[in-house]
Amino acid sequence: MKNKDLLAILFALAAVFCWSLSFVWFKIAFLAYKPITVVIFRLAISSALIILMALSLKKLQKVKKEDYKLFFFMAFFEPFLYFLGESYGLKYVSSTVAAVIVATIPLFTPIATWIFYKEKIRVMTVVGIIFSFAGVGLVVTNGQFGFDASPLGVGLEFMAVIASISFALILKQLADKYNTLTIIAYQNIIGTLLFLPIWLTIDFQDFLNTPFHAQAFRAIVLLAIFSSTLAFVFFTKGLRQLGVTRANTFVNLVPVFVAVMAYFILKDELGFHKIVGIIVVVTGLFLSQIKKRDTNGNKKAVEIHQK
Repeated sequence: MKNKDLLAILFALAAVFCWSLSFVWFKIAFLAYKPITVVIFRLAISSALIILMALSLKKLQKVKKEDYKLFFFMAFFEPFLYFLGESYGLKYVSSTVAAVIVATIPLFTPIATWIFYKEKIRVMTVVGIIFSFAGVGLVVTNGQFGFDASPLGVGLEFMAVIASISFALILKQLADKYNTLTIIAYQNIIGTLLFLPIWLTIDFQDFLNTPFHAQAFRAIVLLAIFSSTLAFVFFTKGLRQLGVTRANTFVNLVPVFVAVMAYFILKDELGFHKIVGIIVVVTGLFLSQIKKRDTNGNKKAVEIHQK
């Protein structure tokens, strides 16, 4: 494995870890504030941080006129549609069911990249995805592998899945033209503006009537710094080297990290089948990164050529 690939994998893992932490912080933030309030403050704080960072490093680029639509639709899919689906979906289904659905993102991504970009799919990538998805099933279910779910909640969570894949496809086009800080700055600013009318209509009055809650607001700040800023910086850097399909494979680790953190922080149960699931997920991720060596000893990707 090349050093660039290893560094990209570490960036992807760091992004996933930051996103995983959001499950804990969301629960704390919801102690006082409603979902849209949490999201809009999270995005606003993140936007300010990114702009300050970009200006201080002189990295904030001017967006070309022909890319306005790409930036708008990128922000429309994520954070706007993604957070709407994820936040409100969690009102109808458990975090376990939501995690299972989110874990299907890497399964659908290769299909999307083939349709839109004709991107070849490596055999080991497919094998790794199957392994890691099976492991996720073990991590996020109980010993009986059974759960009941609301059709509305499932539909909302799948809306988040489609939004995430669409975001990644558009991000791939912009990543070659703009640096990471520029992309995240405009993404969060547009996302905040899209959420603003909904917040003013639905949650604003409730926010005014809610006493300041230090612990809950601190959780929002942590969400802004780690989950809405650093996570996207890391993921964009990883995606540049790994590509959409390989980078999104690491999304399977989100429920794994959540299960482990819930065990240590929230004292949730971590049974034998969950431990086995973690091992299977990690195995799948390693398999997805394997490349075949050709007869000259060079690494060669094993790919499925679409006809």
